[in-house]
Amino acid sequence: MNRSVVFDLDGTLIDSLPDLHVAANRVLADFGAAPLDLPVVRGFIGHGVPSLVAQVRRARGLPDGLQDQMTAAMLRHYLAAPADLTRPYPGVINALERLRAEGYRLGLCTNKAMALTTAILATLDMAHLFDAVIGGDSLPQRKPHPAPLHAAFAATGCVPLAFIGDSEVDAETAVAAGLPFGLYTEGYRKAPVADVPHRFAFADFGDLAGLLAGLP
Repeated sequence: MNRSVVFDLDGTLIDSLPDLHVAANRVLADFGAAPLDLPVVRGFIGHGVPSLVAQVRRARGLPDGLQDQMTAAMLRHYLAAPADLTRPYPGVINALERLRAEGYRLGLCTNKAMALTTAILATLDMAHLFDAVIGGDSLPQRKPHPAPLHAAFAATGCVPLAFIGDSEVDAETAVAAGLPFGLYTEGYRKAPVADVPHRFAFADFGDLAGLLAGLP
């Protein structure tokens, strides 16, 4: 029986922080505010662009009334160059290709909007690796609500095996969905590994196939 594995995107399969950082600072410049350092923006990733913008805005003391304008500006800047600096983490492409060769069906469940997700996957030549993609605006709910993750697994048409992510949001999503969680430790997680619920943790994508094979 074929099994399916669903992945988070940012911080799990790709390091998108450099492009998010550039786009966020371009938005701040548009509104006359000073730029933010890379580690600050890193801490804002995980809940989608509107959440990131809200945190960027608050960090510079800009009023709530600018939220919609700044979100539109962020999307405009980010879509103009969604993957100039973004790269897959080491070993990701080989790992995904191996899993597909071994018969797994692969899905993606991200809080990033579908337009951005599609653009990045196309630019990085990764779209063909996934049988299903659920973005942050595909459903009314976003992670950590379990509905997007359930939808991603359902769209693969196979029995769920595990969700792979890098953050507290991903772990909470897996718990809510009642599914095993594999934690990639080199992403955007804020808490210590021990404080993030997981079935297994890994730092090298070369280890992933073996870890999945060990799941019941």
